[in-house]
Formats: sequence, structure tokens, C-alpha cells
Amino acid sequence: MDLITSAVVAAIGQGAPDHASEAVTSHFQRLKRAIAKFDSAAAILAAIAAVEAAPDHTRLQLALSAALSRAKVPDDMEALFAAQGLLDALQRPFPQIPEVQAVPAPADKSAVVSNYAVMKVYFATDRQRDVGKPPAQRFSGERSKGMSSGNGGGDGLLSYGSCNISIPRDHRMGQLESPSLWRLEFRDDPAKHVVLLDAVVQDRELFFAALKTQIRASAGKSAFVFVHGYNVSFEDAARRTGQMAYDLGFDGAPVFYSWPSRGDLAGYTIDENNIEWSTPHITNFLADFLASTEAAQVYLVGHSMGSRGLARAVADLLAAQPQLAQKITEIILSAPDIDAAIFKHDIAPKLAGARNPVTLYASSQDLALAASQAVHGYPRAGDSGAAMLIVAGVETIDATGVDTSFMKHAYFAEKRSALSDIFYLIRNHARAEQRFLDPVDTVAGRYWTFKP
Repeated sequence: MDLITSAVVAAIGQGAPDHASEAVTSHFQRLKRAIAKFDSAAAILAAIAAVEAAPDHTRLQLALSAALSRAKVPDDMEALFAAQGLLDALQRPFPQIPEVQAVPAPADKSAVVSNYAVMKVYFATDRQRDVGKPPAQRFSGERSKGMSSGNGGGDGLLSYGSCNISIPRDHRMGQLESPSLWRLEFRDDPAKHVVLLDAVVQDRELFFAALKTQIRASAGKSAFVFVHGYNVSFEDAARRTGQMAYDLGFDGAPVFYSWPSRGDLAGYTIDENNIEWSTPHITNFLADFLASTEAAQVYLVGHSMGSRGLARAVADLLAAQPQLAQKITEIILSAPDIDAAIFKHDIAPKLAGARNPVTLYASSQDLALAASQAVHGYPRAGDSGAAMLIVAGVETIDATGVDTSFMKHAYFAEKRSALSDIFYLIRNHARAEQRFLDPVDTVAGRYWTFKP
């Protein structure tokens, strides 16, 4: 019996859809939504209804499996993610995603519950805070000038807090749904878009206390920290973090560090200066995070220019506090905008002391990296093709051809194949040879590509 049928049968056996726990019911409905996009969805959903009516009828279970197979649903990563999440929820005595909650509404609360979920994510930032601004503008693209002792930590440059992010009911995996003029959408709608609903600033003690609570509630005592790239606002960093946590079914605390990117395509040089300015703050935050949260599984994800700050921060931690740095489970660098030679000879050797090999996603079609190479004159660590970086202690994955974003620069979170690879890396702690990747052996060494 395939994974999806097994998940459906097990959920029905525990009372789905009407008498199961909230977590199981939520994942069961999510799986049905993933199936609903197929042309033969009506027949498949009818087969599920038949199993609901007669849970112990083996012939009906086999008929469901056959219907799923004919429609090639088991080949769809969104459906597989939903099924895996459902199975995980069935195995836990508490909800798999404690951060998903209904938000109050003055009119029709039930409509809100049915139309979107809310993901809680945590943040640290060294952006300048604009008091009184709405959530999307709460933190600017300017460097922090220092906060009062109640809102900062260490040198007073950091602000801490949490955000609530809406995930629409019809969300598609890997997508960061936003208003579209083509669809005559002129404002954010939580029922249709991934929206930053609020951004609440906390002092350091309350921030880490909340993190501890959520991490302790997760099965693996886990957390991930995301460091965004160039041309990203605070708002979009928060939205991306919520979308990633939801799509990965992440059981733990999602955290992002937001450095003062201008959020402007023309701001590359300013962003480059700002990530250098922010790197010591990222280092200090990671050390504080690892020492203060009791997390047993910590996943670090850096994208684009953010990978530059993250990689150097981890290298510094491994050198200065190696025992603390051993709490880091995985280091994932996607489209890293780092000079390839500097990464190979200076940074990568320092990362060799990490618990596991670094995972690096590269692409020869990455337009932002091509622009970076034009500015700097030398290859970047995120390039593939002839400039593919193959280094000991780094599992390099060629992500060329799996991108759906306009800039071909956000493939780590906007394409199912790349997101699915991260899913199996985090969920199963599977190394490259254990995931859905093909090895490519060269004179320089081995790298990996996505299976066709």
C-alpha cells in the first residue's frame, strides 16, 4: 500500500475526518486539498469517502490506492508532504504544528479558521525600528542605531520579537502568494495571500522564554534559523519564513534573522556593505540562541547574500566555541553569493568541524549570481556548470532547471523539488545519497543533481 493510502487509512482509523484530534483533522484536510487539484480528484475523494464509511474493508482501500496510482498522485511532492505530515501527526500525542492557530475576527471567526492558518515565527534583527509604523514597515532598510535596554541585547543593536503569518487555505507548496494586479487584487487578503499580520517586539528575556517553550513542545526539540538574502525587506523575510515552516511541516520553532537589506534591486552595493556590518551581530545572536534555547536540533538556512553572513558566523563559532557550535545539526546554503575561491580556501575548511556536511544548492541559471559575478569579476560559490564548487565537507547540489521564480534566485523555497530535498534533509536527516538525487562524478569530485 502506498504512503498516501496508508496515511488516509490510518487517519480514518483514528476518527478522521470528524472525530480525530485537531492536528490529525487539519493534516487530513490538507491532504484532501492536495488531491483536489488533480483532474480525477472527484473519483479519488469518492474513494476516500467509501473508506470512511467502511474503514476495515480491504477492497475499498485497494481501490483507493489504485485510483491514486492512476492519477499519479504518489508522484506529487505536495501530496507526499501532506501524507507524511498526517502520519507524523498520528504518531504524536500533541499537535504537530502548535503554531497553527485560529485568529480572532470581529465578524465570522469560523470563516477565518476555514480560510487561512496562522504561523508564528520569531525574529532577531539589526534593522532600524520605526516606532508606530504598521507591521510591514516596522523595520526599515537602515542599520539599527541602537535600542533602549528594554528592546535590545548585547550591544543594544538587536530587536527581538515574533510575527504572525497567514497561510491561505488554497496555498500551493513553494508559493509566496501575494496580491496581483493581473487578478485585480490591490490589497493583502489573508484568505488568499501569505500576509504579515503583526510584528510584536519583545525584550530579550521574553523572546528566549517563548522560544524555549515552543522548542520544548516539539518532538525533536528543534528550531531553524533563516538568514535572508539581498533585496529582501523585513516583511518578505517574515512571510518567507512562515511559508517555509508551513510547507516543511516543521515541528519546532521557526526563526529568522533580518539584516538591513534595502529591499531594492538597485541596492546591491549597499546590501553588500550591510551584510558585512551585520555578520558579527549574526555570530553573537547564534551563540546566544544556541546557549539559551536548549534546542537539540538546529537547522541553519542561508540564502543568497545572507549565506555570506551565515557561513562566516558559523565558521567563527566553530573556531571560538566549538562545543556550542556542535548543537548545529545542518547548515544549508542556497545560491550563496560568496566568492568561490574565498569559500573554498577560507570558509569551507573552517566549516569542516560541523556535525554534518554543509548542503549547498547551486544554479547556472541564477540571474542574481550572474549579476554578482559581473560586479566582482569572479565566480560565486552558488554557481554551477563549469564553475561548480566541489569541496570536501560540502554536498553540492545542482539546482539548475528547478526554479520557478522571476529572478531565478529563490529556487530553495519556490520549487517543489528543491523544497522536497530540504524536507527530507531536515525530516529524515538523510544525506545526499539517501535522497532523490543522482550522483555526478567528475575529476574534481562528486556533486548531485535532481532526478528527472
